[in-house]
Amino acid sequence: MSQLRTFQAILWRDVFVTGRELPSFLAQVIIQPFFILFIFAKVLGDIGYVQDDFAQVLLPGIIAMNGFLGALQNTTLPLVLDFSWTREIEDRLLAPISIPLVAVEKIVFGAVRGFFAAVLMVPVGFVMLDVSWAWSGIPGALLVIVLGCLAGGSVGLVIGTSVPARRVNVMFAVILTPILFTGSAQFPWRSLSDDLLWFKVVCALNPLTYVSEGMRAELVPSVPHIPLPIVLLVLVVAIAGFGGLGLRGFMKRALD
Repeated sequence: MSQLRTFQAILWRDVFVTGRELPSFLAQVIIQPFFILFIFAKVLGDIGYVQDDFAQVLLPGIIAMNGFLGALQNTTLPLVLDFSWTREIEDRLLAPISIPLVAVEKIVFGAVRGFFAAVLMVPVGFVMLDVSWAWSGIPGALLVIVLGCLAGGSVGLVIGTSVPARRVNVMFAVILTPILFTGSAQFPWRSLSDDLLWFKVVCALNPLTYVSEGMRAELVPSVPHIPLPIVLLVLVVAIAGFGGLGLRGFMKRALD
């Protein structure tokens, strides 16, 4: 019970710091997806380069992308800093809490920030675009985005414990950019033709694909999508798999 209270106290402290850094957090999670929505759905739609219903496909994918990548980045970057320059991780390791729970707190905190990043895009998208959702799918969409954020945080734990601080800039180009463009956020995975089979396989290996497809399955079920049970199963496996790898890397770095 005492470890649970300590876990909650550490998590609340991180959330409180986010409140103090709210302007920079909002800038981080809104600017890029805002311009993706504005250019690809609004501008290209108005001049006729994309179909009128493209916004229906794009908005759930952008919400999924913002949640997943928000969780990934907000787990990775603090870990890289904690294990290098600030050494703040040493204070966490001295707290009356087991080392694995410190790692789990990093995942949960990243997922919380990712979830808020995803939710923030909903009013932005509805103000900017003409979209309609199947509101009965909201509970399922919330489940998908929560699992997606936890999966993003788990991937972030793996990256944050394996990438040295001097390679952070390279990480964004080598890791985040491919995740961004192979996560089916801008297109339905089921619509990819056999002529792009190699790309379809690459997208299927990206956990973000299943978050995007799950959001579409619940909010715009008329769009071709991966069945929701498969989405949920893959996300749970991703959380367990990447979480286990990240925990192993965290323990190795923490005990060095």
